This record gives sequence, C-alpha cells and structure tokens, in this order.
Amino acid sequence: LLHSEITVEAGLAGDCRGAMRGRQVTVVTEEGGQAACAELGEELPGITRRANLLVRGVDLTGRVGARLKVGEAVLVITDECDPCTVMEKARKGLRKALMPEWRAGATCRVARAGMVRVGDVAELQDI
Repeated sequence: LLHSEITVEAGLAGDCRGAMRGRQVTVVTEEGGQAACAELGEELPGITRRANLLVRGVDLTGRVGARLKVGEAVLVITDECDPCTVMEKARKGLRKALMPEWRAGATCRVARAGMVRVGDVAELQDI
C-alpha cells in the first residue's frame, strides 16, 4: 500500500484487530528486522513480522508512553510487542531473534487519526 488511514475507532484501515484499545497499531522498525535477519544469517521480507507499520530511524525500545508521529497520525506506545509462535512458523529461530531490544516492535493506541503514506517521516515525541 502507498497510503492508509488510521482512525481512533478502528486503528489501521482494514485491520480486524484495530479496535483493541492498547494494541490498535503494531509498529516495527526496519533496523530491528535487519538485526534479527543478521542474527539468523538470512534476509526475510518485512511482511514476515506481520506489523501494521514499518518505520526507520527511530528507537522504540522502552519508550512506553511516548508519542510516535507518522504522517498525520499520532500513536502512543503502549507496550513492547512480544514475538509470537507465528514468527517461529514463518522461520525457525525468528521468534528468539526478535526478542532482544524490542526487535518485534511496539504496540500502540491511536491518539490522533490521520493518513500515513510511504515515505512519511516517523518521529518520537515524549509526553
């Protein structure tokens, strides 16, 4: 997709889990994926991690409560995204490789709705 709408009521357009208050949007970093792939010694497509939003240039580690602005939308980081057994089914060892340093990303709730587009800058804003 080149763009998508994020709403307070439903998270990312088309995602059935977007109504889950603390986990409306799952954000992963390009750098976390690269670190996991380096550990595995294999390049995996970004979609393997099943996130809603892929960003680069921000460190989400330990940033619970911080705001992440992407495009017009503002997300509040609610927790670390724990890698699930689906990661292991996708690639043996992936779940373990995603555990350090929030490599599996962050769960977020939507603070401000808006459009996000490929190429939008992601920036962290402390509360």
